[in-house]
Amino acid sequence: MTPNVTAFFDPATFTVSYVVREPDGSNCAIIDSVLDYDPAAGRTDTSSADAIIAFVKAENLTVTWILESHVHADHLSAAPYLQQQVGGKIGIGDQITVVQDTFGKVFNEGTAFQRDGSQFDALFKDGDSVNIGQMRVDVMHTPGHTPACLTYVIGDAAFVGDTLFMPDFGTARCDFPGGSAENLFNSIQKILALPDETRVFVGHDYKAPGRDEFAWETTIGEQKALNIHIGAGKPLEEFVSMRQERDATLGMPRLILPSIQTNMRAGQFPEPEDNGVRYLKVPVNTL
Repeated sequence: MTPNVTAFFDPATFTVSYVVREPDGSNCAIIDSVLDYDPAAGRTDTSSADAIIAFVKAENLTVTWILESHVHADHLSAAPYLQQQVGGKIGIGDQITVVQDTFGKVFNEGTAFQRDGSQFDALFKDGDSVNIGQMRVDVMHTPGHTPACLTYVIGDAAFVGDTLFMPDFGTARCDFPGGSAENLFNSIQKILALPDETRVFVGHDYKAPGRDEFAWETTIGEQKALNIHIGAGKPLEEFVSMRQERDATLGMPRLILPSIQTNMRAGQFPEPEDNGVRYLKVPVNTL
C-alpha cells in the first residue's frame, strides 16, 4: 500500500510534520506536530498546527492518530491542541516511561508527575501494529537518539523521526540522557533492512552544505548507499567513534528545556501554580 503523504516544514525548528492518509480513503494520521514557541517571551502560537488543521478540514479527513516518533528536544508538540480541534488518539513508544523517569529527576518534578506514560492515549511496543482506516501502521522501536524513539512503517513509507536525516546530513546525535551511539547503529540496521524502494521521511532537515533546497524524502536504497555517517557498510566501531566525537562538539538545542518538559507530558505544560500561571523550569548547570 502506498499512503499519500503531505509534509509541513517549520523553518524555525527545521522540523517536518506529516499528514499520512489512506490512498483510497479519508482516514489519516498526523506525525510529529509543532507548537510554535517564543522562548524569550514564553509565549506559544498555533500557526504551524493551524496549517495542518486547515489541510485536514479542506480534504475532509478523519484523524485517527496523532503520532510522536519520540520526546522531541528541539520543538514543542502540538498534539493536545490538534486533538482538541480534529480528534485522534495520541501515541508514542512505551519507553516514554524511561524518558519520564530520567527527566523527571532532571526537572525535580516530584511525585505529582506521573512516570507511567498515562498522559498519552497509547504506548507502542516494538512489533505492535495499529490501523489508519484500512491502512496498517507497523511500529519499530529504534532507540539511540533517545530510549523511546520509534519508526512508523506505513505501507511503502517509513517515518524515522530523528534517527536518520537526509543522506548528505547523516544521523541523529546520541548524547542526550539515555542516548547511545551503539543502540543507534543497531536501530539503523533494522531500518535499512526494509526494502530498498521504501520511502524514508525524516523528522528534520538542516540543508547540508552545498544543497540549495530543504528536503525530507529519500529511500532505504539511497540511505544504504549514500548516508555520510552510516552508508556503504560502515562498521559499528567507526560509527560509534564518529558519533561520540561529533556529539562532543554540539551545543544543546535552543528549545530543549521547554520542549522536554512539555513533550514528556504529551504536549501539555506543567500544572498551573496557585496564581493560575504555568511555569517551566531552567535547571542550572545540569544538561
